[in-house]
Amino acid sequence: MGETAGHHPPPPPQAAPPSLGLLRGPTWTPAEQLQQLQYCIHSNPPWPQALLLAFQHYIVMLGTTVLISSTLVPLMGGGHGDKGRVIQSLLFMSGLNTLLQTLFGTRLPTVMGPSAAFTLPVLSIINDYNDGSFTSEHDRFRHTIRTIQGSLIVSSFINIVLGYSGAWGNLARFFSPIVIVPFVCVVGLGLFMRGFPLLGNCVEIGLPMLVLLVICQQYLKRLHPKAHFIVERFALLFCIGVVWAFAAILTAAGAYNNVPEQTKLSCRTDRSYLLSSAPWIKVPYPFQWGTPIFRASHVFGMIGAALVTSAESTGTFIAASRFAGATAPPAHVLSRSIGLQGIGMLVEGIFGSVVGKFGAFFASIPLPIFAAIYCVLLGIVAAVGITFIQFANNNSMRNIYILGLSLFLGISIPQYFASKTTEDGHGPVRTGGGWFNDIWNTIFSSPPTVAMIVGTVLDNTLDARDTVADRGLPWWKPFQHRKGDSRNDEFYSFPLRINEYIPTRFL
Repeated sequence: MGETAGHHPPPPPQAAPPSLGLLRGPTWTPAEQLQQLQYCIHSNPPWPQALLLAFQHYIVMLGTTVLISSTLVPLMGGGHGDKGRVIQSLLFMSGLNTLLQTLFGTRLPTVMGPSAAFTLPVLSIINDYNDGSFTSEHDRFRHTIRTIQGSLIVSSFINIVLGYSGAWGNLARFFSPIVIVPFVCVVGLGLFMRGFPLLGNCVEIGLPMLVLLVICQQYLKRLHPKAHFIVERFALLFCIGVVWAFAAILTAAGAYNNVPEQTKLSCRTDRSYLLSSAPWIKVPYPFQWGTPIFRASHVFGMIGAALVTSAESTGTFIAASRFAGATAPPAHVLSRSIGLQGIGMLVEGIFGSVVGKFGAFFASIPLPIFAAIYCVLLGIVAAVGITFIQFANNNSMRNIYILGLSLFLGISIPQYFASKTTEDGHGPVRTGGGWFNDIWNTIFSSPPTVAMIVGTVLDNTLDARDTVADRGLPWWKPFQHRKGDSRNDEFYSFPLRINEYIPTRFL
């Protein structure tokens, strides 16, 4: 057949129209390390700056320490002196555990403070000693804290075994950016009750602290290059000093003489009575309150808290790796950090206190000041969790489903457990076995733990094999193997070639 008069060759293929996003502006490629850090994991500030920055970390850590001790010690039957010694004990152990983690654990700049995960098991112990069979409240306090020590000693071996056996690192291999996003987010968002609700207990102190901190950190630093250097790094110390002095003036002027007791506890700078009851110095020694008491029912409850702290610490370590300018911590690093955390718990169950009136002085800072700090810091932690979505496909409906459900349940389930938990620590799980109740009530009261469980299960069961790239596993996997990325040893190897003398299975 010949060609017909109306036949024309097919038109040449047209180039695809440019993406609408490209027409509107630039795009940003994923960045494994934050680029705007003044100091990263490989750089150290001069010693004077390092001491001031370390002191800032100490002040921030005081908030959680004082809050936990002020809540639990009176319920244990302890007086002001007992509360001061407990705070000193926690501070001493926090310093020791921080030193161990930064040297032999993750090597990341994380402060290892007390965890609220132990609140429910401790309340369970307190309830068991509320039978009035003690000669004095101080005697009840000593029995309670000795039982807490015994439970800590036994439960610490859970973390030691999970860590140094490599089991925790093997669990981390099931993570992906889709799991990490809600997991790290709720490390910050899950502590929302320590933010504005605590600030609101004394709004005339807490709100000025929050506003002043934001102004100093983000606005004053733009006035002059020297102001940028000083204000951005040390704004926290400046703001605490100013607002703390303001609170002291209000206290001395009698502004809180005729107010409800709760307002006095939140606003007054002398409400803790720690300075008058604390010794100038106290040398630490093992079992300062007596021989630990071991009771199986309380040990099982504390095991639940040990598991929760493993999850919470893992989320914190992943967030800290971003803030330190490092890549994600490998599986073997997470394992050894959890094992070392168990050793820290073991030592906590053995040793006593130190630092006397120095710690008691700063522990008199009103809690709403700390709450204002948490509004900023915990919000930043939550935001850094969101940044991990850049390594996965955030346009995938599968991923959006998992992210949304994990994030929502990670906050909603613990909030349900918190609302159904009575003042004496009885949660919604109420069977005939108190130890069973303590384990499950503790686990499901922890936002990071719930988010980790939900996210890990969904991400590894919903089309897991067909969505490897969408899940971000090509980015995540190299960091989970010792030799998978050349930076693993660069960021996380032991100092001074210590790794040459430690068996490989413990690295």
